Amino acid sequence: MTVAADVDLNDALVRYRSELIAYCYRMLGSSSEAEDAVQDTMLRAWRGFERYEGRASIRAWLYRIATNVCLDMLRGRTRRALPMDLAPAVDGPAPLGAPLELARWVEPIPDSMITSPEHDPAEMVTSRDNIRVAFVSALQHLLPRQRAVLVLRDVLRWKADEVADLLDTSVDAVNSTLRRARAALEAANLDPLTRPVAAVEQSLLDRYVDAFERLDIDTLVDLLREDATVCMPPFVLWLAGREAFRRWLTDAIEDCAESRLVPIRANGCPAVAVYRATEHNGVHHAFAIHVLEPTDNQIAAIHVFLEPAMFDSFGLPARLD
Repeated sequence: MTVAADVDLNDALVRYRSELIAYCYRMLGSSSEAEDAVQDTMLRAWRGFERYEGRASIRAWLYRIATNVCLDMLRGRTRRALPMDLAPAVDGPAPLGAPLELARWVEPIPDSMITSPEHDPAEMVTSRDNIRVAFVSALQHLLPRQRAVLVLRDVLRWKADEVADLLDTSVDAVNSTLRRARAALEAANLDPLTRPVAAVEQSLLDRYVDAFERLDIDTLVDLLREDATVCMPPFVLWLAGREAFRRWLTDAIEDCAESRLVPIRANGCPAVAVYRATEHNGVHHAFAIHVLEPTDNQIAAIHVFLEPAMFDSFGLPARLD
């Protein structure tokens, strides 16, 4: 006998959709794949709903399905990364080189995909630290099962017995996997990438937009922390330190003349969509998404995603007239 008749599955799927997308995004490192994974989760839930017996909450049951979907998708796949995982930093002007395929890179995710009006504002603030590009990239260093355990235990704060039930394993196995996952992050020297982000100040984003549109190199550099990083997927090139950023900007900023910036939000952080003027008729074309990771009223990292196709997931047009 099942309890499916007493549960409104459609209501549950609507209620938990955004948090399931956030979970799958942390697992997969791709916003588009996370959306696909949740679609697959919903399909499997509908097909198997008659067998739902209520031994776990409907939320836990959906997470169980989503975890299995993600583990299936990750089987035999090369992990997604950021440029700093693949090559040393450059110290100034350098050619971008050849782009790598998009499937190699961690992608940004619009805040609108991972939040909903029903979310507790305090919970949303807490979760921002664990959805940042740098943190999601750090998770990709873990084996898929380690990734699931760490996200469920350390990010979503599930109890060890709840995770054990979800993964059909023992509490001892969950605790052992969690220790290995934490050790793997520490061994990879990723601590600087996972420190908490201070509250975002609108003035920081406003100053970034203003300085960028005016091509004001000094102000742009001053907004960065001394040890800030700047990377530019799908290219391997990345910069370490604001003086390296200054040298690179001095050589390249003229290419950004007459750009228009549209403020957005991604990964719980301030971000901008950059439209570049490619013609002299007032038309600006989608060029890049900049995700800013702020801390202590400065920018700790800028992730510049040079992929116009990403604009669609943010609900942005391909051109501005």
